[in-house]
Amino acid sequence: MSPSSKEGWGAEQIRALRRHLEMTQGDLADELNVRQQTVSEWETGQYRPRGASEKLLSIVAERATFRYGEEQG
Repeated sequence: MSPSSKEGWGAEQIRALRRHLEMTQGDLADELNVRQQTVSEWETGQYRPRGASEKLLSIVAERATFRYGEEQG
């Protein structure tokens, strides 16, 4: 299950999703049309994704059958 819109995407969830996808920060940045530095700032908790970026993370997670907090196999 991806994080609910009320909770939003936190640093650990974003890092876990990226690792689940076997992507670098740059790869995920390209997928979301943001800078690699932005993904890095999300993963360090400096900033949180908002708006379209938050929605895109949820779409990517859903398509990848990413379930945060469950064993990834």
